Amino acid sequence: MKLLIIGYGKMGRLVDELATGEGVEVSGRIDVDNVHGDWPAADVAIDFSIASAVPGNLRRLAANGTNLVVGTTGWDASETALRAAADEAGIGVVASANFSIGVNLLQAMVAEAARLMAAQPDYGAWIHEAHHSAKRDAPSGTALLLQDVMIRAGFDREIDISSTRAGRIPGVHTVGFDAASDTIAITHTARDRRGFAAGALAAARWVKGRQGWFSMADVLKGSG
Repeated sequence: MKLLIIGYGKMGRLVDELATGEGVEVSGRIDVDNVHGDWPAADVAIDFSIASAVPGNLRRLAANGTNLVVGTTGWDASETALRAAADEAGIGVVASANFSIGVNLLQAMVAEAARLMAAQPDYGAWIHEAHHSAKRDAPSGTALLLQDVMIRAGFDREIDISSTRAGRIPGVHTVGFDAASDTIAITHTARDRRGFAAGALAAARWVKGRQGWFSMADVLKGSG
């Protein structure tokens, strides 16, 4: 597999490190200094750039028939148009707010908890997330995804969301339910960024040769 890395910050460099260690050929590394130049051919690109760059990146890759894994967050308003562009080009895209396998398992746990709590009106719900001070979007894409998971599971009451940006926190997400007599909380804590990079690489391998728009849940269950 030939891999193109878009966005060469901390996540892009970590993907590069893991890919090299696993024998994946990195055909190019795109960042602010060469984004307007020629992009080398690749089977799959992994995008950890910035939200405003995702629409242009996807359309450029689609024109070249390059499949894509999007780890950047904050571009949700463009999703409908980008799905259409990917479909027209016949490429495969895996888009996820979080590529950590643990976070994707967290989603399943939260969905079940929300389903059970939907029938317990005394319990209110909240989501709190904490990340490093350089993270631009707040709340995180993962927090919004967890909120959507809860709503789709039938939890129709208000879900309070709050964020913390401080230091070098890789990522902490807590979903909690509180009533007069007790509190139930489910927390995922990332110890470093390697889990996110490893998940993105797994998604890149999986989407190679596929067509359609997928989530990390599709990757983990091997469908599509």
